Amino acid sequence: MTAKTYDEVVTGRRSIRGYKPDPVPRALIEEIIALAMRSPSSMNTQPWNFYVLTGEPLDRIRAGNTERIVAGVPQSREFRTGQPFADQHRERQIGVAKQLFAAMGIARDDAERRQDWVLRGFRQFDAPVCVIVTYDRVLDGSDDTPFDCGAVATALVNAAWSRGLGAVINSQGIMQSPVVREHAGIADDQVIMKSIALGWPDEDFPANAVVSTRKSVEEATTFVGFDD
Repeated sequence: MTAKTYDEVVTGRRSIRGYKPDPVPRALIEEIIALAMRSPSSMNTQPWNFYVLTGEPLDRIRAGNTERIVAGVPQSREFRTGQPFADQHRERQIGVAKQLFAAMGIARDDAERRQDWVLRGFRQFDAPVCVIVTYDRVLDGSDDTPFDCGAVATALVNAAWSRGLGAVINSQGIMQSPVVREHAGIADDQVIMKSIALGWPDEDFPANAVVSTRKSVEEATTFVGFDD
């Protein structure tokens, strides 16, 4: 495999929601995590930890997560969800959903297929590997800590892409935190933050071709003190 440049990784990466069933070697995952942990952290605190699951333990999480959601059990995310999105943030959320439904051929009035799509998220998109990112509970309440964990998660998905693996950072897979904590063996001194589905992309899965739109530099950036 030809090594990708940094620009190729960043501009080429896509969120992968359809995976081949092929296993991912543990040594490759360790290599990716080692790269991700080169991310900066506030005063070198390195608050992150990773629980990497595959096989039967992951299947138990998928089943328990999905069964509880279908049964109407309220979500129990440990990392705050905040207020529902509104205005331009809601518009962007709807925009990518429309892209995905169009790619998958899911009609607006097709309730069954829309529900199945939602449940795929709670099953970690049927990926062969799930990486659960946690942080040390003793640091709970610090805004620096989730900022640092976001950086390491981004670095992880980029490192995976550079090695031919796909990933998608998601919250659906950890919505039922008691199930996740039990079957992943997550210690009480950890806060469950995010999950990352990981595996070999299925290039025939239509949603994998979706590239979400981005704000322009002009929209997102204010330059101060520069000459025009």
